[in-house]
Amino acid sequence: MTVTWEEVGWERVAAGVGRCRLPGWDCTVGLVVGDGSALMIDAGSSLAEGARLRTEAQALAGRRVTHLALTHAHFDHVFGAAALTGVEVFGAVGVERVLTREREALRTDAVENGLHARVADEAVDALTYPRHLVSDELTLPLGADRQVRLANVGPGHTAHDLAVLVPGSPPVVFCGDLVEESGEPQAGPDAVPSHWPAALDRLLDLGGEDALYVPGHGAVVDAGFVRAQRDALATRFGVS
Repeated sequence: MTVTWEEVGWERVAAGVGRCRLPGWDCTVGLVVGDGSALMIDAGSSLAEGARLRTEAQALAGRRVTHLALTHAHFDHVFGAAALTGVEVFGAVGVERVLTREREALRTDAVENGLHARVADEAVDALTYPRHLVSDELTLPLGADRQVRLANVGPGHTAHDLAVLVPGSPPVVFCGDLVEESGEPQAGPDAVPSHWPAALDRLLDLGGEDALYVPGHGAVVDAGFVRAQRDALATRFGVS
């Protein structure tokens, strides 16, 4: 039995497209519903959060979640992924190496940002790795009525940033942390500042002027906001 977006505390962005702003780090998780399958975008910061999101997403979709796209490898976006058993997992080429080789760094970052050490240990022990790696763009069918495009638009916020375009009226672009609305974009040690403005140019090319852009943190924005953030990052990092 399906429920409405509002009943489970999610925000409807367009027909069959919504997102949930999670407590704690204000991280966004997205959902795209097709007539035969459902795609979740990112998975939250713990196995318990991932399990709750899976249950809510399946209630909204009226079917199980079949696909998961990870926008990048930060803990608040990937630590819940293992709770979505049996899904096809997608990520930008290279993100699998981060999840394989930098597990201790991911755990340290999570704990330093306030995640309980036991919860972080559980998530790291169960980390899910993308089986499908996107080097440029990939079209993903979600049934006869809907296709989405997964685009490797980075590097920028990290070395391996994936965006998701949902065509429609309006188009919707899930940006990951390439775009942030609720605070200044975070450039950690794995960011690639010299390429970040160009990644936002590619994001704008992907969605166009009429798209709704869903940031990794904060409220849904328009192309003007993304362009202004692109220009601010170029100034901040001294990039033309």
